[in-house]
Amino acid sequence: MTEEKKPPQDETIACEICLKEIPISEAKSEEATDYVLHFCGIECYDKWKDQNKKEEN
Repeated sequence: MTEEKKPPQDETIACEICLKEIPISEAKSEEATDYVLHFCGIECYDKWKDQNKKEEN
């Protein structure tokens, strides 16, 4: 019998803000001192950035 070959599944990671699963290869990241955050798009990155500004004040 021949075995069906399936395309490899991309590894995914959750967006830091909305928790949407995104392929690691497509993840946008913002590096911090000791860790990396992943965002699915600019909208989530902007939300994260705005939250951090509010916490600093």
